[in-house]
Amino acid sequence: MTATHRRKKTKLRGNTTHGYGSRKKHRGAGNRGGRGMAGTGKRADHKRKMVLKYYGREYWGKKGFGIPNKLRDDIRAINIKDLPDKDEVNLTEQGYDKLLGTGEPRRKYKITVKSCSERAKIKIEKAGGSLVTG
Repeated sequence: MTATHRRKKTKLRGNTTHGYGSRKKHRGAGNRGGRGMAGTGKRADHKRKMVLKYYGREYWGKKGFGIPNKLRDDIRAINIKDLPDKDEVNLTEQGYDKLLGTGEPRRKYKITVKSCSERAKIKIEKAGGSLVTG
């Protein structure tokens, strides 16, 4: 520090508010609505705008845990309406695990698949086709 330069603290001696406006404005955390993230716990809180701006709506509510991937059964399914226009269709070779019953069969299909829904089985057989599961 140079000889002419004084610290702000010293400069403001004799000044009642030290540059903070009213005396009340520099008292404690109550002036800023609590310390840190205080007051953000509920949706109708006094710091809602700050939370929405910096954290978004995901700040509130349940997040939870998902099912671990090793326990998840990813079943790839196809509907009757999405079947290709062939008489014989091997869905297992095409990478599908299950046949579902949405739509109407366009022909007499002979389908090979691991599993199928009851509705799909009824619709295919009603149209004169056959299903091989397993």
